[in-house]
Amino acid sequence: MGSDTIPVLRLDSARTAGGALDPAFTAALRTALHEVGFLQLTHYGAAPGQVAELTAAVTRFFELPLPDRLALDNRESPHFRGYTRLGHEITAGRPDAREQIDFGPELPPRPRPEWDEPYRLLEGPNRWPDATVPELRTLVGAWTDLLSAVGTELTRALAAGMGLPEDHFDDAFAGTPHWFGKLIRYVGPDDAGPDAQGVGPHADWGFLTLLLQDDVGGLQARPPGSTEWVDVPPVPGALVVNVGEMLEVATHGYLAATPHRVLPCSPGTTRESVGFFWSPRLDATLDRVPLTPELAARAPGVTETAQNALLPRFGDNALKGWLRSHPEVARRHHPDLVAPTHG
Repeated sequence: MGSDTIPVLRLDSARTAGGALDPAFTAALRTALHEVGFLQLTHYGAAPGQVAELTAAVTRFFELPLPDRLALDNRESPHFRGYTRLGHEITAGRPDAREQIDFGPELPPRPRPEWDEPYRLLEGPNRWPDATVPELRTLVGAWTDLLSAVGTELTRALAAGMGLPEDHFDDAFAGTPHWFGKLIRYVGPDDAGPDAQGVGPHADWGFLTLLLQDDVGGLQARPPGSTEWVDVPPVPGALVVNVGEMLEVATHGYLAATPHRVLPCSPGTTRESVGFFWSPRLDATLDRVPLTPELAARAPGVTETAQNALLPRFGDNALKGWLRSHPEVARRHHPDLVAPTHG
């Protein structure tokens, strides 16, 4: 397997007829995510027509008039939930050419006096277009149920592939894992300059990312040790899987959160995707796992910069990401958590 290709795995081959994880699958999964950081996953259990129904409903939402989309304006949510206008999410310091709905586990808001940590502000209700696309809430709920099961199975297969008990990470996800999701439309700007970006280069701050892309393309990854960007081509019905920062922390860099980006669409065109970021509980700390000597020799440690420290407690890592990527929401609802700027 070369770094210029994205491996394709079938999830229905993860276990033997007797129910045990298949060592061939767990080894292939570990190798793909160590060497490339990305893979395509097929046969993961989607019901007939499920993907088509979901993506059609997503399209119906983004085709609504702007005032209807703004009825879900995320600036009104202290939990970073709802609709983000085109160009109002920031990645790598610049606005992205995308609009989206952000959502997560449906929870009641926790009043500030009850917080044990600031990351509790991420708990809260979602914002759905029940008056205009009422089916979207139900379809997304079924999708997140499916991908939670897929994320659990991949997490267990990764643990086994690294020589650990398959339930090694189960405690971190017990209770209410704080996954989050995005329904995304990229829009090709008419006046795109050389600095235009669909999404700028970044790594995801969760554990594993499971992405459903359409057939347009534009996603690129930079495999570990490479300076070149590699296309992640659309595979019909497949999920793109990549490593997040929490898994990098847990494996001391053996599995690295692979940088990736999305190229801007051509003027007048759009691209849609559904992102699901499988993540542990907000209060879960990902301790460094005991690796075999062979794997430990290939674990270079985590990649950090002054601008992006990798924090082992997921709630801290997630809050850092939300405050950075949605500065308008952060300033409006949580000014005490935002670093002052100096002009």
